[in-house]
Amino acid sequence: MKPETDAVVVLATAPAPGRRPLGWVPWLVLACVFVATALNYADRQSMALLKPMIDADLGWTQADYGLVMTVFQAAGMVALVGAGWFVDKVGLRWGYPLAVAAWSLAAMAHAGARTMGQFLACRVILGVAEAANTPAAAKAVARWFPADRRSTAIGLMNAAPNVGAVVTPLVLPWLAVHWGWHVTFILTGAAGLVWVAAWFLLPSDRAAPVQARTAPVPAEPGWSWGRLLRDRHCWGVAGAKFLTDPVWWFMLLWMPDFFHQRFGLDMGHIGAPIATVYAMATVGALAGGAVPSWLLRRGVTPDLARRIPMAVCALLVLPLPLALTVDSPWPAVALVGLVLAAHQGFSTNIFALAADAFPARTLGTAIGIGALGGNLGGVLILQATSWLAARGGYQPLFLYCAVAYVLAFLLLRVLLPRRKIPPFS
Repeated sequence: MKPETDAVVVLATAPAPGRRPLGWVPWLVLACVFVATALNYADRQSMALLKPMIDADLGWTQADYGLVMTVFQAAGMVALVGAGWFVDKVGLRWGYPLAVAAWSLAAMAHAGARTMGQFLACRVILGVAEAANTPAAAKAVARWFPADRRSTAIGLMNAAPNVGAVVTPLVLPWLAVHWGWHVTFILTGAAGLVWVAAWFLLPSDRAAPVQARTAPVPAEPGWSWGRLLRDRHCWGVAGAKFLTDPVWWFMLLWMPDFFHQRFGLDMGHIGAPIATVYAMATVGALAGGAVPSWLLRRGVTPDLARRIPMAVCALLVLPLPLALTVDSPWPAVALVGLVLAAHQGFSTNIFALAADAFPARTLGTAIGIGALGGNLGGVLILQATSWLAARGGYQPLFLYCAVAYVLAFLLLRVLLPRRKIPPFS
């Protein structure tokens, strides 16, 4: 059955009686999305982990590293809306692998970079290409999974960055110590090219049968850029991402340096703490998807099923500044890990709200706009971090991170008020 691409995909309150099972293909698609997202974050995190070697080899300062990371983030930010449009127009079948191939080749090109300009060029291409992953992944989940399973699927998808961030600090430093940072970049990029070949072994997304098992609500006609940008749901998602995504980017790109500067951890000892932090984040992503589904099965309304875990996540972040007061790295690891677990639980439900609110034909673009807001916040915090880190001052950044989720929760409450979402018929 041909998918109704202009339907609003909604989060249902209960499964339909006699519903057919999903089958194995959606889970294979989700596995591919999971691996692509993990590789995406491994490529992003590689610079942070290899920073001590690159600093020593090329004589970089904190300001140099901060500039490279800020330009990378800005490139991804500018590309995000276009990336969502690209995925909507080209489609998943070709758009997703083209993006993965482009960022994988850009990652490999880092091995040949010697000057600041060459590194900046590599990071710009990497950032632009990687921008397509978020809208493509969200579109794949919306296409292949019915609404009552979508939170679980998104939770699994959101766990992928954490798995990448757990494995990367365990593998990349070992590779770099034994073969150098140049070979490390080549190997991480090559993994993406293997993914591209695997993607084309899957059935086309035109075969996705989700709409045959859901109760789609016809979209209003006339969706356009202007209509989308006037929709307060779009601004609610973008605003929440603007407030909270900087926390993730700050942790991803500067936490290795924080543990190195604050606790004296070198490349041989930093892997376990960073891996532990992201293992905790993985639990948060899975819980962020599973808890709303569990609440739905017990009769909680879809709105409350998302807002209750989001409120809990916002409160869990508040103790973060205590990480600046401890003398051992492991209490700091526990606090930072709790924050990233809460971030992933919160983020999972932002994506679920977006999947509920927008027609399928504009979902990629809407997700791109939301991610644009997150990347804009990321650019600002990375630039602030490069300035503050050179002066030994992480405290303002930790204080901001502590309150960001409470602010985002309140913003979503105003711009995305409680709405009735119809169940399956």
